[in-house]
Amino acid sequence: MNQRLIRLAIGTLVGLLIAAGIVWWQVSSLPGGSAGGTQTGTALIGGPFSLTDSTGKPVTQADYQGRYTLIYFGFTFCPDVCPTELQVMATALDRLGAKADQVQPLFVTVDPERDTVTQMAEYVAQFHPRLIGLTGTPDQIAQAARAYRVYYAKAPGKDGDGYYTMDHSSFVYLMGPDGRFLEAFAHGTTPERMAETIGSHMRS
Repeated sequence: MNQRLIRLAIGTLVGLLIAAGIVWWQVSSLPGGSAGGTQTGTALIGGPFSLTDSTGKPVTQADYQGRYTLIYFGFTFCPDVCPTELQVMATALDRLGAKADQVQPLFVTVDPERDTVTQMAEYVAQFHPRLIGLTGTPDQIAQAARAYRVYYAKAPGKDGDGYYTMDHSSFVYLMGPDGRFLEAFAHGTTPERMAETIGSHMRS
């Protein structure tokens, strides 16, 4: 059992490193891209999507126009990276104080097979009262992931027991009230840095 978990952990780590490299190249190759803690510039990130929120309501990107959005792609069965990034988002919002009312945090699953509306609702409630989970059909998730240049892939377990995890890139995207891409916060960005950057965009 321990050997299976070790193999699974190693496989997941390798997948995440590959995913991060792919997205690093994608984002840094865009105009204004960077490989640092945040990426800014006129980038081809963002676009139309049609998903279902964690109350069961169909939504599109238009439902969030007029507010800044913090968007993270992951999955509820993620053992560590996703919970860490969602907690960073939640803490950054708390640090913004009243300004956080201008920001809508979103968590988009890359695992629609397991992340139902009910599962998403229970999961996002653990992090922030204003965090909205978004799920959908595999095609809808694929469309949203393409729009945000998100890499993801199923990584089956080694023992044929049906268990699987998801390899995926790990960036938190900040979009402007007009839907324009503003920043991509890399894994490891602190809540303080995230809040400071969001606040600077609000001031400008």
